[in-house]
Amino acid sequence: MRVVAVIPAYDEEFVVGEVVRAARALVDEVLVVDDLSTDGTAGAALAAGARLLRRATNGGQGAALRDGLAEAHRSGFDVAVTMDADGQHDPADIPALVEAVRTGADVAMGSRMLRTEGMPAARILANTMGNLVTFALYGTFVTDSQSGYRAYSRRAMERIRVRAERYEVCSWLVGEYRRRGLRIREVPVHTIYTGYSLSKGQSFATGLGTLGRLLLTRLCEWW
Repeated sequence: MRVVAVIPAYDEEFVVGEVVRAARALVDEVLVVDDLSTDGTAGAALAAGARLLRRATNGGQGAALRDGLAEAHRSGFDVAVTMDADGQHDPADIPALVEAVRTGADVAMGSRMLRTEGMPAARILANTMGNLVTFALYGTFVTDSQSGYRAYSRRAMERIRVRAERYEVCSWLVGEYRRRGLRIREVPVHTIYTGYSLSKGQSFATGLGTLGRLLLTRLCEWW
C-alpha cells in the first residue's frame, strides 16, 4: 500500500521540518499543504524533503485538508494519513493507523482519549465537550472528535467532500463519515505535549468561534 502523510501547515517554520523528517521514515511521501504562511514554513518543509502544495489564500485547516486529500487521491495513494504540523502527533503511531485501514477501516481516527497519560485536564475537558457536541449534531459518538490525526482509505478519499473551512472541520468530518457510509475505527495514539504545541491549540475564545461556525454549518445542512 502506498501511503502519504498530509500535513496542513500555517506558520510552523520552527517545527515542520522535524515533523516531515520523522514522517518520511514511515511513509512513501510527505505532502505539506502550506495555508499561505507568512514565515518560512514552505522553505523548511521543502528542505526536510516534503512535497509542497501552497494555497493561494489562507483558508484554514479544513480548506488545507480538502486540498491535501484531493491531491493524495489524484496522486494514486492508497492511504492518506493526516497529521498536525506542530509536533503534537507522534509519527510512530502512523503504522497503527495504516494497519487499521489495511484491515478494513475506511477512516482510522487517532484517539488521545484512549491513552490520556500526561494529557492536561483542560484538554480532556475540552475534548469531552467536543465529543458531546459532535454527537448531538451528527449522531455519531467517537472518543476524540477533535483529533486531526487520521488515516483515510482510497474509498474514503473518493467519497469525502470537505465543506467546513477551519477548526470545525474535525467535528464536521465525523458527520461526513456517517453520511458517506464509511467504516470508522479508533486507534489509541500518543501525544507529544510541549509548551509550543500547547500554545498552538484553540483558546477558549477560538473554541467558541469554532462552535459557532459548526452550529451554523449544521443549521445550513438541515435547511
